[in-house]
Amino acid sequence: MATSHRSGSDPGSHPRSGPGPARDPRSGTAATGSGTAVERAEAVLVEKYPQLVRLAYLTLPDTLGRHARVLLAHRAVQRALPRAAATGAAAGAGPDGPGGPLAEVRVRVLRAALAPAGRIRASLGRIGRPPVPPFVWGLRLWPPAGGIDEADRVLAGTPGPVRASFALHRLDGVPEEAVVRLLRAAGAGDPADAVRAALAVAVDETLLHALRNPEFDASVVSARPSDLLRRRRRVRAGWAATAALAVVTGALASGTPAPGPVRAPAAGPAAAGALDPARLVRVPAEAWADTARVDFTAWPARGGRTADAALLARALGAWADPPDGVPVTAAPGASTAPPAHSPRLLYAGDADGRAVVLLGEGDRVVRYAEPVRAEGAGRGRELHFARTDEAGVTTAAALVLTRAPGGATARYLLAPWIARAGTRDLLRAGDGTAPLAVAADGVTAPAEVPRTGGACATSPVLELTSSPRIVEKHAFVLADLGALSPVHLTHTPLPDEPGAVPARQPREATGPAARAAWAAAACRLGESGGGGVRAVNIWDFAAPDLPDGGGRAVWSCTRASAWAGTGDVLVQLRPPAGPAQDVVRVRDTAACGRFGQHVLAGTRWRSPACRTYLLAAGSREVTGITATGAVRAEANGRSLVVPAGPAGTPVALTGRLAGGGRITALDGADGGRDRRAPPGSGHGRRGPATQAPPRPGPDPGGARDTGTAGARDTGSTGPGPVVRPRTPGRANPGHRGGPAPARPAVRPPDAGRGALSSGCSMGPSRGP
Repeated sequence: MATSHRSGSDPGSHPRSGPGPARDPRSGTAATGSGTAVERAEAVLVEKYPQLVRLAYLTLPDTLGRHARVLLAHRAVQRALPRAAATGAAAGAGPDGPGGPLAEVRVRVLRAALAPAGRIRASLGRIGRPPVPPFVWGLRLWPPAGGIDEADRVLAGTPGPVRASFALHRLDGVPEEAVVRLLRAAGAGDPADAVRAALAVAVDETLLHALRNPEFDASVVSARPSDLLRRRRRVRAGWAATAALAVVTGALASGTPAPGPVRAPAAGPAAAGALDPARLVRVPAEAWADTARVDFTAWPARGGRTADAALLARALGAWADPPDGVPVTAAPGASTAPPAHSPRLLYAGDADGRAVVLLGEGDRVVRYAEPVRAEGAGRGRELHFARTDEAGVTTAAALVLTRAPGGATARYLLAPWIARAGTRDLLRAGDGTAPLAVAADGVTAPAEVPRTGGACATSPVLELTSSPRIVEKHAFVLADLGALSPVHLTHTPLPDEPGAVPARQPREATGPAARAAWAAAACRLGESGGGGVRAVNIWDFAAPDLPDGGGRAVWSCTRASAWAGTGDVLVQLRPPAGPAQDVVRVRDTAACGRFGQHVLAGTRWRSPACRTYLLAAGSREVTGITATGAVRAEANGRSLVVPAGPAGTPVALTGRLAGGGRITALDGADGGRDRRAPPGSGHGRRGPATQAPPRPGPDPGGARDTGTAGARDTGSTGPGPVVRPRTPGRANPGHRGGPAPARPAVRPPDAGRGALSSGCSMGPSRGP
């Protein structure tokens, strides 16, 4: 269901909004006074309603939730009509000019959207109160898939003024100076910085073009009924509370002792409907082979106790209202609310002395477990929730069924499209895959899992092969990091490897290059935090030669992408011998993903000749690197090698992009963001012409479940970068038209981890 709050307007029903005094359409005379100004503001509000709703929705904090933001956005726009006495639009001002009606309406919308959003406001937005139009009762609203929601993912975590600047300048085309005036009038702090931050937001041009399309209507929303069973329970509880209040009031009035307390109905939906085991959705066994949606919705009901109504009823009851003493574990962002409708039954059976039930509903999977026998001092009942939104062939391929005490081994329930299963050790790139036995119902034999503490001697993973009915010759790797769903491991290789071609998506971690890359990173995999991680990709983005005969080193960016859309990255330098050297770690960033497709990083490194160098490397679109601060140098190409400055002094790195823009080095703060192309360059942030725009939703193509920027890398630039040392006070030869832009200082971390120092009596290089 889609509904639109946009109101059409007849050109003849509103006064003219162009320059000059407006005329009353009924008399033809010039209209003056505050009443006419309000009418002009109303005409502009009706005409620009979708754009104003988009501005308010994107500006509101994403912590409010989509339903609350939809209501608050429409409410902010509908209440933006100025009062007659407060209208300050000049009679001769155009609707889009300073002081015009559109500017005044935008300011009022921004004030409402930038107001502090506490718990009270979020609650009012969710339930549609206070009683100010629009009224919404019994419905949940959200924007349709794609469009404004995709833009909202790009802006996740950014402050409100930056989100407002993005919507005004990059979507509505308002000039930067006008955006600063609007934000200042709305009471935003430091609007100029907000505009600059909005310009640095990395976003695909295809998405911007789609949002600017006149046919795109941001005020269209999708609607679904709210929890009908919970609403019925609340009504019954309300009547029960009213009856109890009447009894207590009557008792007090008559002077008789009040009866005992009247208990309201138990929490959770009613016993019928969603909690009825007979109404569980059971998918046919062969449905996965005849659908284009290969995810958890295609899993059939399996296990030896799918007809055990008592077990299923206990599982549903524990989900709806967990009893005291039952531990509940939920992945970050996973809802633990009772089911809104009948869940899908995925599994019900016994394994390792535990009765296990797996249920799926919407974008989550729930596992309920209880001991088969009541006697004994083993584990009791437990409940686990996991996110599954946008899962696909690989990320919906397995779920943890049981874990051994201590967590050394685990059994998995595999997807019905898995034809073969095996295990291997990530640390041993040359070893083969050992077969893993799988029962007829998809349950595996116990398999080792990575250890969470102690020495890193092994790093076992699952290697699964899809049925040729889904994908031919498709094998992929999953790692169990302690969550209900294993993590998908991928690799984006350097395209200058023998026989390789430029990659456009991450590859499965099964080839020789992927095995070598993951062997170097396997012991760091546990740092990803598996509870909310969907996939981990290693992107090898550059491989220049090290100075003083140090050999060829690989620069890699490891990105752990969460189900919620956020991601953490770790940039490393892998020398030809010895462990990898950490360069920088950044939390909650778009870098090294599909919305952060350029990367630049730098670190200090000590050569076998006991000389300390500043090394820097960039991804495919980087055409030059400039260092300022303690080291002043410039290099053409994608790598820079220059003698390092004094230890402990900061160095700033900036990369020039082929499209005319700039990028700063990842530094754990504001570094790593693309900068706008210089004025008049005729270029902006761009990608290759063959790169398809990112699309939401699962991709049936194996590793394509995880979009990343590594596909756009073209490999090493080779040895011999052109380096031009710069003296203090000398202008940057590659920069014209004023002083060089400000760059954040980059302090590379301790280079001691993995620094090559064989034959060198000096210790590891420290500091920048």
